Amino acid sequence: MQKAKVASKTPFAVEVEANKNYAWCSCGESENQPFCDGKHKGSEFSPVLIKFEEAKTVYFCGCKQTKNSCLCDGTHKAL
Repeated sequence: MQKAKVASKTPFAVEVEANKNYAWCSCGESENQPFCDGKHKGSEFSPVLIKFEEAKTVYFCGCKQTKNSCLCDGTHKAL
């Protein structure tokens, strides 16, 4: 299994909108972090699609090693 590239050793704080779809980059190659720009094509990675019920600040994982779907779980602290 291929390991994702570490895009950032800190999470990305994003003000998300209610009921809007987001596509989180899981490969770490996107130039539009933390979101997918299609650079995963031809690899085993695919974006993680997520929608939030309310507008709020969320912290998307930047190290791409999270065990919490696409949100930061603190894994970057051990890198």
